[in-house]
Amino acid sequence: MSNIVRGRYFEDFEIGAEFVSPARTITLTDIVNFACLSGDFNEVHTNFEYCKTTSFGEPIAHGPLVYAVAAGLQYASGINDGTLLALLENDSWRMLSPVKHGDTIRMVSKVVDKKETSKPDRGVVTLHRKVIKQDGLSAQEMTTKFLYRRRPA
Repeated sequence: MSNIVRGRYFEDFEIGAEFVSPARTITLTDIVNFACLSGDFNEVHTNFEYCKTTSFGEPIAHGPLVYAVAAGLQYASGINDGTLLALLENDSWRMLSPVKHGDTIRMVSKVVDKKETSKPDRGVVTLHRKVIKQDGLSAQEMTTKFLYRRRPA
């Protein structure tokens, strides 16, 4: 695990390096607000009585809500400050365990690849990202490619 440096450039990423984000607790308000924002009022997210009939027992956070919070946690880490240009691709996005209100999540990102582009001012960094809950279980995993600025000459 390395120390967090704000605003990492393409050159600052080393294959094998890991970054751990700050943590954040998911609340019932987050789940309800996301349902309102997205229009996804699926009962597994919004209906306590229905959820009693499921293996979850209570409403769970939307997968995209967890992804969005994890993106915010990456931002909060400072890694992207002034250096991130674009999200390029998400591969193998997997939901591994439910996130419920009261769960605290953080993201662990490991650099698995980096490639220069044909443009000298940018490069692609590939991260394997895990959203980890307070109990150590992985809620989501994905491999994500980002476009970062290269360090100015």
